[in-house]
Order: sequence, then structure tokens, then C-alpha cells
Amino acid sequence: MQVTVNIPDEMAAQVQARGLNPESYFRGLIDAALHGAPTVAAPAKRNRDMEAFFKGMAAFSDKIPQLPDEAFTRESFYRDHD
Repeated sequence: MQVTVNIPDEMAAQVQARGLNPESYFRGLIDAALHGAPTVAAPAKRNRDMEAFFKGMAAFSDKIPQLPDEAFTRESFYRDHD
């Protein structure tokens, strides 16, 4: 079956500005929707960057001394203020 879809000129222009072919782009969106694939996937590089960030944050966390609960009271943060 073949379906004709009218794509607004503004949307087609935005897709072309990204260097893509509007017909192929929208055909891909429809195909992804039909097969249950997500239309927007997080890039693998972003996932690796986030993983590296969290590993860096956790590095040497076993060396951080435990502080007593009193260290996190309002008074302990504002002892120099009125």
C-alpha cells in the first residue's frame, strides 16, 4: 500500500537544513513508529561520556571520610552568619 503524506514546507526546510532528504527522513520516522523503535535514540558517545563522568565522580570515594550527621545541620553551614 502506498500513502501520500503532505509535509509542511517549514518541516521539510528544517530537515533539509540538517542535510537530510525530507522524504527519506519522514519515511524512516514512519517505519520506526510501525516497528516500535524509538524515534530519538541517545548517541552512544553521550552514554560513554556520562559513564566516564560517573566513574570519575566515584573514583576514590572509598577514601572520603565519613562525617557525622551534625556536620550537615543548618547551623553548621551558617555558623558565620546571623
